[in-house]
Amino acid sequence: MKMKVLITAPYIQPVINRYQTLFAERGIEIVIPEVHERLEESELLGLIDDVDGVICGDDRFTEKVLERARKLKVISKWGTGIDSIDRDSAARKGIRVFNTPDAFSIPVADTVIGYILCFARRLLELDRELRTGKWRKSVSQSVTECTLGVIGVGNVGKQVVIRARALGMNVLGNDIIEIPRSFVSETGVKMVSKEQLYAESDFVSLNCDLNPTSYHLLSDTQFQQMKNSVYVINTARGPIIDELSLIRALQSGCIAGAALDVFEVEPLPNNSPLLKLENVMLAPHNANSSPRAWEHVHQNTVRNLFKGLGIELT
Repeated sequence: MKMKVLITAPYIQPVINRYQTLFAERGIEIVIPEVHERLEESELLGLIDDVDGVICGDDRFTEKVLERARKLKVISKWGTGIDSIDRDSAARKGIRVFNTPDAFSIPVADTVIGYILCFARRLLELDRELRTGKWRKSVSQSVTECTLGVIGVGNVGKQVVIRARALGMNVLGNDIIEIPRSFVSETGVKMVSKEQLYAESDFVSLNCDLNPTSYHLLSDTQFQQMKNSVYVINTARGPIIDELSLIRALQSGCIAGAALDVFEVEPLPNNSPLLKLENVMLAPHNANSSPRAWEHVHQNTVRNLFKGLGIELT
């Protein structure tokens, strides 16, 4: 019986023709809808009814969508985070969910360090001023004078810690899971409470998963616990920060600035107040950018799809 696979992951859609032979030889029809960032529940409901497998991005695979998916056997996520998939509903229906763990730890960690250096050395501020004819000497900091707080010392967080320590930063960490003592002793990261991390950090980097314990982890209360000179960096998931609270903190001077690669609503709406704030660096969910990492994820995602369909690739 012929099977059908839905390809909604924006990163793999442009190169899926490279795998066309694999699908054709196994009698699998592929469907490639137009996708801008992700598909919402309403869009998936019109596509999922007769689909056997999916290669997805951050599409909203809600309980309602999975109930409509009468033939679905496997969801193969392009990338790491699977917070947009209702895994409980998938498990009840026997739908296998795969991802590629630790896929983008290195490029994301590089991005975090890039933001830290830009803020500490005031690189963007000085560039903007000089372009307007303002020749002003500005006080910058060496990162060796700064403390970095890392929320979530998992795969990405560990890479951030390693890089920050190599630059001579003092690093504090916090995680709901106990971090191996060997990593702590090798890197010199100090594991502390969230409250201590907020109070002592010059930079706070969010590198945790999005789950019920991390939703709106940073809100008014947490921003008020931080130094007013702190910079917050989010390269994880948008809803980890209460965005309206962040905007208030940035506008009022409660915190010095923020760097955001992810947002509560993506793409970021054109009327977002964040776009008018000069103490914010913004990027379009691009911290994973790395051709080598992308290629690894392409191949692993396709393998996972066929595995979930019960097809062995030689």
